[in-house]
Amino acid sequence: MEQRKNDHIALAFSSQVASALSDTRFIYEPMLGSHLKTSQGAFPFLGKTMRVPIWVSSMTGGSQEARTINRNLARACAEFGMGMGLGSCRILLENSNHFEDFNIRGIIGNDLPLYANIGIVQVEEMLADKSVEKLVDLVQRLHADGLIIHVNPIQEWLQMEGDVLTQPPIDTIEAFLSLTKMKIIVKEVGQGMGPASIHRLMNLPIEALDFAAFGGTNFAKIELSRSSIQNQELYGPIATLGHTSGEMLDTVNEMVASRKPMVCRQLIISGGIHSFLDGYYHISKSLLPAIYGQASAFLRFARGDYRDLQSFVSGQIHGLEFSKAFLQIRK
Repeated sequence: MEQRKNDHIALAFSSQVASALSDTRFIYEPMLGSHLKTSQGAFPFLGKTMRVPIWVSSMTGGSQEARTINRNLARACAEFGMGMGLGSCRILLENSNHFEDFNIRGIIGNDLPLYANIGIVQVEEMLADKSVEKLVDLVQRLHADGLIIHVNPIQEWLQMEGDVLTQPPIDTIEAFLSLTKMKIIVKEVGQGMGPASIHRLMNLPIEALDFAAFGGTNFAKIELSRSSIQNQELYGPIATLGHTSGEMLDTVNEMVASRKPMVCRQLIISGGIHSFLDGYYHISKSLLPAIYGQASAFLRFARGDYRDLQSFVSGQIHGLEFSKAFLQIRK
């Protein structure tokens, strides 16, 4: 105890917090909670049963390191009760050499949601050459619950080897849904989307809308950094376009509050979710069932010893329990 008190004295001067840095999203009520566990327990989402409202967002596949990453992530999902989206599975449409990088259903188990992932351009191409069954077969081979379709027109436009969209993604998604009963999640890949796009998607029979909003990993900026200095200067402003998770959630909440018709009733709130506080804030504000997703935060701890990832996830859950006990969302 004496050492602890000495530490308090030594650290007091370096721990002063300016009032301007206070997180104004929350009302802190120290009298109304306890340190006992307050986890919400199992709950239904995407037709499966999750134990914590955390989603491992799509990241990687197609390399030896990716195999380690995906298996560590699947192990964490199984241990803590999270859901997971695989990285782009495009490489598996070309050959099966990297199949084991993605083959994790046996690790994550059957009770938790697991989704394969493909780009909108590949869906467009398969619709054109009438080979959609390749996607159906891929999802079945992976024993996934469905397919995430990621939409990324800014990234593709800035990418030196980028694919070309020949029609609006919403038309491709509608056409794909008309041909299959497969469960579908739709996401952007780092810029989010505006109200008109959200309204169109929420009226389609998709399982969930994944925000993948502006504020997290900016794939447009990544692609631009691979280009010439001239292109970086010329097109740099485009990489800053987008919509935050807060903006997108406000749009969906306005739809719910105004009783506008919608078919999709579940959200994965990702993009700019840097901590459990960000996640807690957004899922608490959502008027629809919602979980929060992260990618780079998991990637940081999933590349090596599983114990590092285990500790990170445990800390996230512990933080959520504290938040639920002591924090109220400011209206």
